[in-house]
Amino acid sequence: MSTAPGLPLWVQDREEVLKQDDGVEWRDGNRPDYSRTNAFLSKEKKHNHAEGSLNAIAYNLVRTFEMEASFKTNPQQWISVVTDKFRMSTNGGKEYTAQEVVDQGTYNLFLENSDYYRASDETFQSSYNLFHTAFPDGFHWELIEVVAGPPNVVFKWRHWGVFRGAYKDHQGTGESIEVIGLSIAKVTEDLKIESVEHFFDTNNFLTGLTRGGCPVSH
Repeated sequence: MSTAPGLPLWVQDREEVLKQDDGVEWRDGNRPDYSRTNAFLSKEKKHNHAEGSLNAIAYNLVRTFEMEASFKTNPQQWISVVTDKFRMSTNGGKEYTAQEVVDQGTYNLFLENSDYYRASDETFQSSYNLFHTAFPDGFHWELIEVVAGPPNVVFKWRHWGVFRGAYKDHQGTGESIEVIGLSIAKVTEDLKIESVEHFFDTNNFLTGLTRGGCPVSH
């Protein structure tokens, strides 16, 4: 890939960021492989953003951030955020630091405690395993559109996946479960994230995993 002049690497392409791995502390010691996800997205995503557009820049920034938050265990090695200032929150709730994201995992910080999910009982690994089991083909993300920005980038997005596996005691229905949300990311002049707020209906997502399908027999 040829990098776009004037744009920082982390808003150009996640795969290029992955190549810059000298000394990176990867979770489980392994650099992630997104080839399967990329192949799926190329066929299934609904939105294609023109290279260099604000939509494309925001899309690539979030993808880089998601990769770093999930797989780089040393937040000081994240290049998509201002590590010492970074805060993340969901639906106006508690603000979490980059280190808390590493320790607890994005699923736990997004969903917290409810009737359908107990974040306080889950670890990073257990939450990852739980949703990977529910969505064995992946739970994918794409940007719909940027509404405003920067420095406060407001964007709509969708997460979706096919519920083929099992969620706790609930067998998958084979239906596609989709979450539509909105986020506000405060960024610096060089397009690093200082804070990000997410807004979406967490209960609607979780009830989609528990309202259908027969209980799993043990």
